[in-house]
Amino acid sequence: MTEYTVLGKRLPRVDAQDKATGRAMYSGDISLPNMLYGKVLRSPYAHAKIRKLDVSKAKALKGVMAVITAEDVPEQKEKSSPKSPRLAREKVLYAGQPIAAVAAINLDIAVEAVSLIEVDYEELPPVMDAFEAMKPDAVLIFPDVYTNLQVLGQTGKTAAPSNITWQVEIGSGDIEAGFKGAYVVLENIFHTQAVHQGYLEPRSALAAVDPRRKVTIWTDSHGAFGVRDVCADFLNIPISHIKVMPVEVGGSFGAKQFHPLAPIAALLALKTGRPVKIVMTREEDFVATSPAPASIITLKMGVDKEGNITAAAVSVVCDIGAFNRQVGDSLGSTIQELSLYRIPNLSIKVFNVITNKAPTGPYRAPNAADAAFAVESQMDLLARALQMDPIDFRLKNAVAEGDRVITNPPFSRIGFTEALLKMKDYLNRRDKPEGKNRGTGIACGLWPAFGGACSAQVNVTPDGSVTLLIGSLDLTGTRTSLAQIVAEEFGIAFDLVTVVTGDTDAAPYSEVSAGSKITRQMGIAVRRACQDAKDQLARQAAPLLKVEPTDFSFTHGNVQVNGMPEKSVSLSTLVRNSIGRFGSGPITGRGSVGVHPTAPIFVVQMADVEVDKETGKVKILSYAAAQDVGFAINPSLIEGQIQGAVAQGIGRTLMEEYVFQNGIMQNPNLLDYRIPTAADLPFIDTMLIEVGSGIEPFGARAVGEPPMIPTLAAVANAIHSATGVRLKELPMTPEAVLKTIQAE
Repeated sequence: MTEYTVLGKRLPRVDAQDKATGRAMYSGDISLPNMLYGKVLRSPYAHAKIRKLDVSKAKALKGVMAVITAEDVPEQKEKSSPKSPRLAREKVLYAGQPIAAVAAINLDIAVEAVSLIEVDYEELPPVMDAFEAMKPDAVLIFPDVYTNLQVLGQTGKTAAPSNITWQVEIGSGDIEAGFKGAYVVLENIFHTQAVHQGYLEPRSALAAVDPRRKVTIWTDSHGAFGVRDVCADFLNIPISHIKVMPVEVGGSFGAKQFHPLAPIAALLALKTGRPVKIVMTREEDFVATSPAPASIITLKMGVDKEGNITAAAVSVVCDIGAFNRQVGDSLGSTIQELSLYRIPNLSIKVFNVITNKAPTGPYRAPNAADAAFAVESQMDLLARALQMDPIDFRLKNAVAEGDRVITNPPFSRIGFTEALLKMKDYLNRRDKPEGKNRGTGIACGLWPAFGGACSAQVNVTPDGSVTLLIGSLDLTGTRTSLAQIVAEEFGIAFDLVTVVTGDTDAAPYSEVSAGSKITRQMGIAVRRACQDAKDQLARQAAPLLKVEPTDFSFTHGNVQVNGMPEKSVSLSTLVRNSIGRFGSGPITGRGSVGVHPTAPIFVVQMADVEVDKETGKVKILSYAAAQDVGFAINPSLIEGQIQGAVAQGIGRTLMEEYVFQNGIMQNPNLLDYRIPTAADLPFIDTMLIEVGSGIEPFGARAVGEPPMIPTLAAVANAIHSATGVRLKELPMTPEAVLKTIQAE
């Protein structure tokens, strides 16, 4: 393995001190002179017609500078459609949907103005259950929506309107023959619930307008360029008329790809000519953002006597909330989790269904944890039916290099078997949990890691330091890992690299910081930018050292002739020469990358639990995660990502859910909507496996999303091991566990 001086080291995060001391600036921290405060009127009903909307009293209130409704939005002059409107028109489709917004000189006046807006509603029956929404006689949320059909290669639309927006069916092999040849066939239905992503920073946005009517926006987001594009579309103005400023993001995990406030704040700023700031309350954040969807997964699997999987048939009903969303997340995640194993005969059906709930969005490996909950629970049941060790059963069926599933390309170099063997060795070496009602569960997960277009720029300065300019936002410590790449490339100390995240007018383009792709994808652009700058430096050094420009290496802040350490010149000297009177120009390197091959990530996890059979309470005793990371650019950052993801997965499994009554969320706060605290979590042991992907940068694989995928199933399998009962619905609260134990 290549020896590196900076890469692979446990270096501290570049933003650690700012965040620990409170110096880091989030969108809610920013204030501007002459600033107004915005507030949004939200629907109290899950489904209702708007018969009358009167904002006159709000407009007349002293201190109110503007009131907007759907009539003020350029993109909403047309009738509402499944494309999510920012402000309701004609009817509301979920409790919490924005109807109007005000801007006032202070927050108290804004709140009062919202209370003065009069809305005459005609309540309609809400459609809250996805199965009920699929029925032909169900109340239609949109009367003009027809099901998009993609069935076994054939495309089309249904003849009648439906709450099913997408129906997809794909398959391979002979599913009937596969089940006919099976020794054991099991079929089960698994339920997951809508969950909040659990970030600590509530949603906020600030927009200002300059004399040329150019809008500048500060908001929490995965990507400044995405905010720019959404707001330009909403306001029907060119993207050149919008500038988005980068700010720190106080957690997201997928949710902040949705922008509920920035377009509204921007429109209010244009209406008033003054800066407008809107900050959600915690209750608003729960009811009006984009939770992960609930799903109902019916899974049938068969195995022969030797333990080989013969067939699998799965049907996924995904509750996407009130507006249309592409089917990709549900379908892709189901394919991925079934792609862990060689399955010769396979059938997958996916239904995306509209209900009167908040529009859903991604949450850390979108939909993959739901699919893995079903697949890995079923794998555990099949192993028990065959009386096989659960890891040996998975090893027998595990995919390897060259295997492929349905439409996916064949796997390249992967570390699934290595991860399984690492976990098996870990289980054999550690002390097993002894005692009554204790058990162990394992589960696996797969994430393909998607790419996206991005670019980077490096500037080498006269003192030999390097500034990296990027447009991607840092949600997970990516500035640190990218700085390590720059330092390694130039052969300089880590603290000589400065990473700057620029605004959309200044920074090179970058797609959204999501899909665990920034270090992996942006890392390629950064390396290319470094190489560009290094080529320029080599051309500067060649005549000075009397060698060809290709004969150099970069080390200790110098450009050195290969094999001749005595012949070198410092970076600072070369840069000063380049900008001197006879210089060739500043040393600036640029690099870009588009679609890039994926490097699949495999995860194997283990949970030890103890279940109190008198109360149903589940205690996690210990937890371990083995993950193929390809190459650990910064092991500490990777371990933190794995531990954080597992903590979120434990929350999803044991406690988190949206509770509705008549379409209204009943627990929109952090007291009634429980998320895990330190008291709920064990130490989470991490095992980093480095099976290089063979793909830039340095063979590293994505990290942040995969470790939550198997957690739900690992805990569920451990509960089964401890109690002998199988729970198939989340969350597995003490009440649910006790009820299942008593029933069986």
